[in-house]
Amino acid sequence: MSTASAPAVGAPAPDLALPDTHGTPVTLAQLRGTPVALVFFPFAFSGICTGELCELRDNIAAFDDAGVRLLAVSCDPMFTLRAWAEQEGFTFDLLSDFWPHGAAARAYGVFDEATGHALRGSFLVDADGVLRWSVVNPRGQARPLSAYREALAALAR
Repeated sequence: MSTASAPAVGAPAPDLALPDTHGTPVTLAQLRGTPVALVFFPFAFSGICTGELCELRDNIAAFDDAGVRLLAVSCDPMFTLRAWAEQEGFTFDLLSDFWPHGAAARAYGVFDEATGHALRGSFLVDADGVLRWSVVNPRGQARPLSAYREALAALAR
């Protein structure tokens, strides 16, 4: 599994700087002032990951209504993520943690060293850059949309 543990709720979220599907760098520091949901996933084009991200795509209004920017992160190359985003019609950013391989996933304690991919970890970062919620599911277990809805509601309080 990961060599680092996930950051604690209430602690500053680790910054990340990753390219989107067009190579444009995205950093959490740039997004201060806006809450961010980081969704780490193992592989583009895989069954559970496709199901999870399509469910987020179909319910993006929940994030938009809460003013939360959704960022999905995997260790796949940028070009793979671009092809997948185009195929599935994702309207949120997919970020590539390909190189240095898994650096962001490691910072969030969700990098599987044995297999070289991110685990299913989700993190909600408030507008001040503080981690407010997280969940890490075991391999093969999708994260329920209801967990995101609860976290978004709690952030609004």
